[in-house]
Parts: sequence; C-alpha cells; structure tokens
Amino acid sequence: MKRQFFIFFLFFSLFAFSQVEEQKLDQLIQNTLKTFDVPGISVGIVKDGKVLYAKGFGVSSLTSKQKMDENTLVGIASNSKGFTATALAMLADEGKLNFDDKVSKYIPEFQMNDAYVSQEVTIKDLITHRAGLGLGQGDLMFFPEGGPLTVNDIIHNVRYLKPENPFRTTLDYNNIMFIVAGEVIHRVSGLSWAEFIEQRILKPVGMTSSFGSYNRAKAANVSNIIDAHAPVDGKVVAVPHDWNETGNAAGGIMSNIKDMTTWAEFLINGFTTKDGKKLVTDKQIQQLWNLQISTPVALKNPYDSNFGGYGLGWFLTDVKGHKQVYHTGGLIGTVTQFTLIPDLKLGIIVLTNQQSGAAFSTITNTIKDSYLGMPQKDWLKTYGDRMAKMEAEYVKGKKEIFAKSDTFKKDKNSQIKGEQIVGTYTDPWFGDIQISKEGNAFRIFCKNSPRLKGELLPYSPNVMIAKWDDRSYDADAFVNFNLDENGKAQGMKLKPISDVTDFSFDFEDLDLKRTK
Repeated sequence: MKRQFFIFFLFFSLFAFSQVEEQKLDQLIQNTLKTFDVPGISVGIVKDGKVLYAKGFGVSSLTSKQKMDENTLVGIASNSKGFTATALAMLADEGKLNFDDKVSKYIPEFQMNDAYVSQEVTIKDLITHRAGLGLGQGDLMFFPEGGPLTVNDIIHNVRYLKPENPFRTTLDYNNIMFIVAGEVIHRVSGLSWAEFIEQRILKPVGMTSSFGSYNRAKAANVSNIIDAHAPVDGKVVAVPHDWNETGNAAGGIMSNIKDMTTWAEFLINGFTTKDGKKLVTDKQIQQLWNLQISTPVALKNPYDSNFGGYGLGWFLTDVKGHKQVYHTGGLIGTVTQFTLIPDLKLGIIVLTNQQSGAAFSTITNTIKDSYLGMPQKDWLKTYGDRMAKMEAEYVKGKKEIFAKSDTFKKDKNSQIKGEQIVGTYTDPWFGDIQISKEGNAFRIFCKNSPRLKGELLPYSPNVMIAKWDDRSYDADAFVNFNLDENGKAQGMKLKPISDVTDFSFDFEDLDLKRTK
C-alpha cells in the first residue's frame, strides 16, 4: 500500500472522504477478509462529531449469503461492559447507589470464598476485575450457552470459586463479577439489565436498531443479523450463537456499525445525546475513564505507551501521548473492537462474524496510526505472518497429541478401564460431570453445560483427552484422573491441550470429586 493511504486520514477533520481514499480503505478491509478468512466485517470511523465511514463487507452468513452492511446486527460481546458501567454511573448520579458501596448492601446473599472479601467487595471492585477471581474464572457457569444456571445460581456459586490472587492486587479479566454488577442494576432499578440498557441508554442515545440481548433481537424478528463463524478442521463454518441470557451484563448487546458510531459520538461528546441531554455527569465520567487498576506495559511498544489498565468497564492506555479508551469483545464465532481517542475526537469500530482478533487489530491500527501521524506499518502482513506461524505451531502440536493418543490405544493393558472411571464427578460451583461407557467408547457430559459433551480418548495410564463433539470450540482438554491405591478414580482435573483455547473454557478452575 502507498504511503498516501496512511496520510489521508490526517485530513479527515477538514475534508470528507475522497472517492480514491475511500477505495483504499475498502481495499484494506477486503484484503483483511481474505487474509484471516472472515466472512463479514463492518467498520465505522467517527471524527470531530461526524461519521466519516460506516460500511459492511462480505456476508453476514455463509449459509444465507446475505450481504454484511452497516445495519447488520452483531453481538458486541464484552464491549457491553461499558454500557453496564454507564448504567451504574447513571444510578450513582440519581443517588441510588455509590461505586464504593458494598455489594452486600444490594445483594445480601452475595458471598465470595473469603469472609473478609465478602464483606468488603464493592460495586467498583466488580467492574474493575480486581476482586481476586482469575482470568475467566467461573465462565463455564454460562459459557457456552444452553445451561440451566440462572443469575441467582451464579451469584450463589461465586462463594465456591477460590480466588487466584489476593483482593485488589491484580487485574484478572473476569465476566462473573459483571454478571453480579448487572444484578445490582436490576435490584436497584426494578428493571432487568437488558430492559435498563434499552430504555435508559440505547433509546436516548439514538441506538434505535440495537438490543439488550440476542434473544430480544430474535424476538423482534430481526432478519439482518450475523451468523457466528469459526474454523473447523481448517475450514470456516457457521456455528450456533453461544451467549446465555445470564451473561448479558458481561456481553449481551446486539448492535451494528450505524448504532455503534452513534455510541462513539455520544461518549466523545461528554456522554451527551444528540438532542443535548447529558446522561452521565462529569464527576462520574472521571471515575469511568480514570485508571482504577494498572497492568505492566512493555518498555518498548509501537505506541510509546507508558501506562495501561482498567477503569470502570473500559481499558485505558496512552498512545503517542494521547489517552485511549477501548475494549474488545469475543464470543465463539465473533469478535469486535471499539476504540476512542477522546482528545482527537476519534472513534474506530470494527465488528466481525469470525473469531480472528488479528482482523480487527489490522484495521483499527492502520486507521489509528494515520491519525497519530505514525510512519507506515503494514499491519496486515505483520498480523498475517504472525497468525500463520501460530496456526502452524498449533496444528503441529495438536497432531502430536492425537498421534500419541492413537499410539497409546494399541496398549490395551495400560488403558483406563470402565470400572475405574465411570461415574459422576462434582465441582461445587460447576455441578456434575458424568463419565459413561457406550459400547467401546467413553463419553463425557457436563450437566450444567449440556453442549459440552464428547468422547474420551486414551492418552496415558491415568489421562484421557476430552474431544468435544462441537469442533468449533477448539477446546479439547486433558482429563487427569486421580486414582486411589486400588486404581479407582476419586476425582479428576481438566486442562486445555492448547494455549489457543478461549479462557472462558476455564477447565483448570474445576476441582471435581467423584460422588457416584
């Protein structure tokens, strides 16, 4: 790509797109679709109070072949967290709560594993990822979708999650605490989280096509909506929607580029709607966009960033001397990115229907670099080469693991027998996992996550591989049985076979004991 492509954005604040420059951005997005095998992408740019770009590319579904456009609804996933924090800020402005209030004030039954933390944890702790729970810890209670656990069940089960870090010391990204925060909104306002978001935020802001949850969008018979897509055996295919209603406060909103550019304008304009109504006071905005807990930043990085961390519902960092407020979101089969540089009055939004973060990073970084006046960098090649290398290493590693399993299958005498492992195993927060034998095959089934089921393959004398039926999960796991002196399993531990497995498959947080 020519250097002019990286320069023309600098003049957006003065000039609208020329046809030539628009075509250059169009081409970058088309190349991104091909490089990362993404069926559909929509992109929006807001600058100086104007929407400069809002377009869709590719298809919303490989099944229907419907075109992806600026009106196509996408699950924005964890970009919903900014809405949850905004809702709490509105309630704080109304005097109905304070960010430093104890959670137990609104949810008396709420308990964490530590008695002291149970009494001290605040609303602010919930939405800053600093309550002590680990990365994705507890997500299996609602991920993947289809399980029977309710929000109240999840709140009750939090007490069984053993924190990975001391209270308020570490930023460990966690969805469960946002679900608890959503319940605070429900109990204070009398509205469900989705109702509050739609009535108090989406409609006033002007996000007229958006919904507080996937089910609410489907109930409205919306036809222009994506299918999620994921690679299965090297080929991208449509996969089921995977977000439970219980997880809405952490990632439930369905929106499109048209509405998300409106959201960006609203935020950049001081949380003020187009008709001049300010939904959040400056006092609360300061809390939302001020660093609450920090993370280390590499000494050398492309944007000369000096700090990084999390505010209330938003990641924060500095890029070339400018404050950046941003978030990403990911479900099985879709990822999204939302980036603001408030002092430049710049917003960049990328929505996709495939789970390649490299795709949204390529587009966002290219646009952002041009506004920051940075030298040309071919992000498409950088991320393309990186992902190709990672994929090759992953495929090689997976083949080696399954090859070892195939070899061990031949050693019948060393393999685990049915009488050793068949039964029910229980984890206090996740519930029952059943191991059964059907013919010559072993099966694993998770009662509270019914889509999480599959075949157990032999791997070593006390370890098997859970090969899940839904191959889009890319989450096969080692199942390590704790055998007693008689060779009978008393419990088991699970661990993903690969580092590429989504952190929401938090198998390593399970402590399963045999009950039957």
